[in-house]
Amino acid sequence: MNETAVKVGDLFHGTRLTPTQRRIAHSLVQHAATAAYLSAAEVAELAGVSQPSVTRFAMALGYTGYPALRRELRGLVGSASAPATAAANEMQSAISAEAGRLGRLRDQLDDLTPVRTAAGLLVRSRPLPVLGLRAAAPLAGYFGYFAAKVHPDVRVLDCGGTQLLDRLDQARAAGATAMLAMVLPRYPRESLAAIREAGMAVVAITDSSVSPAAEVADVVLPAAVGTDLVFDLHTGPMAMAMVLLQAMCDAAPEVAQRRLEEFEATAGRRHIFEA
Repeated sequence: MNETAVKVGDLFHGTRLTPTQRRIAHSLVQHAATAAYLSAAEVAELAGVSQPSVTRFAMALGYTGYPALRRELRGLVGSASAPATAAANEMQSAISAEAGRLGRLRDQLDDLTPVRTAAGLLVRSRPLPVLGLRAAAPLAGYFGYFAAKVHPDVRVLDCGGTQLLDRLDQARAAGATAMLAMVLPRYPRESLAAIREAGMAVVAITDSSVSPAAEVADVVLPAAVGTDLVFDLHTGPMAMAMVLLQAMCDAAPEVAQRRLEEFEATAGRRHIFEA
């Protein structure tokens, strides 16, 4: 998403929306630059919903009606941030924009309730499946590597196909009660299908509170991705993943500490690291 779309998406963060309202929110995010100048009827047509649904959506966000929400959207579109300096090259501008996204993520973490709720679900699950397909596979692997140091049974699911559903069945049969799903643009259909069929609580790290993953997950931890270069920057989702892991350690500090000490003893005995 570009900077304007991220700002529009922030309007909806923290509000529990119905599936219809999520469709409206997703349409506004996807068409952020122009949606601010559309009527309620035009937004309804864009999202494939009724006009009264758009009005109820605005009121669910705390506005008196759609015109009040549209004024807010116009203010966001008008205040879209420019590059940090006129002399900044394309690469510097991309990093500056990423720093801005991290700043918004920091502000989002003023309320740690969603993170702590997610951590509580995940730390109690034995085993703990961690789903990440395509672009999200490296993030799932990164989280899984460190999570395995404090959790006794982490299972990274980074390959699709029929075996993915088999491995989900196996995890559920083994006692899994929650799964962490990394779902990043362009939102693989297999990831969304796996969430729907998981049969357990799902925590999703995704790029927006109105992404397709947010519609099917139980707890959503949004962290915007950068779209200023040819390929997306995933700094925000990676930071969110490590924040979540910290919260898991905080939720079970004695277990985490014991397992870390056991790992360090094993690493020393085997001379795994140089330092």
